[in-house]
Amino acid sequence: MANGDLGKVYKDGDTIIRQGDAGNAMYVIQDGEVEVVRSYNGTTVRLAVLGQGDIFGELSLFGNNKRSATVRALGDARIITVEKKIFLRRIQEDLTLAFRVFQTMSARLNSMNAELAVLKCPL
Repeated sequence: MANGDLGKVYKDGDTIIRQGDAGNAMYVIQDGEVEVVRSYNGTTVRLAVLGQGDIFGELSLFGNNKRSATVRALGDARIITVEKKIFLRRIQEDLTLAFRVFQTMSARLNSMNAELAVLKCPL
């Protein structure tokens, strides 16, 4: 990772956001990978592995939401934090930014719906 890069470097296993915590920012992966995990009744399930250019935590920008999952670094990962007020200011300057975030959210929702359909259908 270059010295001039923006963002904060998280080491392998470091928690970036924790399920249940209040959120007011989204995150952009500048370099490296993260895993998204969700815990329920003592069981932790990996939902996704995200890499360079991916975003996470975006739901907190559109409501008073608690984090729906925990995100941890897989190896070293450089992450840029985008606070809600900065995001809102930026979308006033560039509406395509909001569109790209909504595209990501839509793709994740479609993927989740497909997975739920498979779980409900007997083989």
